[in-house]
Amino acid sequence: MPSPPTDPARPREAVDAEGGVRAVDRALALLQAFADDGPLPPAELARRAGLHLTTALRLLATLEGQGFVQRAEGGGYGLGPQLLVLGERFRRGLRLADQVMPALQRLRDGSRESAAFFRREGDQRRCLFRAESPQPVRTVAQVGEVAPLGIGAYGRALLALEAGPRPRLPILSHGERLPEVVAIAAPVLSSRGTVAGAIGLTMPRYRFDAAAEARCLPLVLREAVALSRALGGDPAPILAQALAPAPAAPPA
Repeated sequence: MPSPPTDPARPREAVDAEGGVRAVDRALALLQAFADDGPLPPAELARRAGLHLTTALRLLATLEGQGFVQRAEGGGYGLGPQLLVLGERFRRGLRLADQVMPALQRLRDGSRESAAFFRREGDQRRCLFRAESPQPVRTVAQVGEVAPLGIGAYGRALLALEAGPRPRLPILSHGERLPEVVAIAAPVLSSRGTVAGAIGLTMPRYRFDAAAEARCLPLVLREAVALSRALGGDPAPILAQALAPAPAAPPA
């Protein structure tokens, strides 16, 4: 069978490279097609990824061979264990875990609520580390979960040191993103003076009262300052905003 025609003015290596890039893009589109709805049949994955079924099946076979997807009992596909391996390598590569996890554990132990650390990714934020509350009723979230930036205490804390009216720290949100959840968060600074992430607490709204507020706000501020120092950052901007008067409410 003759080979497909190529542009004689372009090296074959460039054509092969472009084809390889397209295959990688399509394989990544398949991985991105998975959601929280469990294993999916190949036809649904192909539809979500915008691929022909034959292309999707070929790529799924390659991904399965590498451990990135795995077959489910019902004949569909789910994400594979190799993604956990890469995720753990990513977390270790950040070199944050040794500093962040003790801070989260202190927050959890001091408040008995769930503590988490988020990092900005473009116009979103991702949960990188979490310490669960020991209480039977608690907020539920997943490490790796993505949420909008600028909404909720964590999302606003990641933007708190940018230009414009700066909020008082820590930031407190009542049902801002999830109706039954209260969150408290503050930014953490890196050695370069940039925002390395946001650290804080979440709890069911019914458990948040004046005593919880008086206990948890200082805990979050203390750990944001301590973690910034542990990462080589200067926490002075965080402390300055913690001491600043609250912004005036807009006129009615």
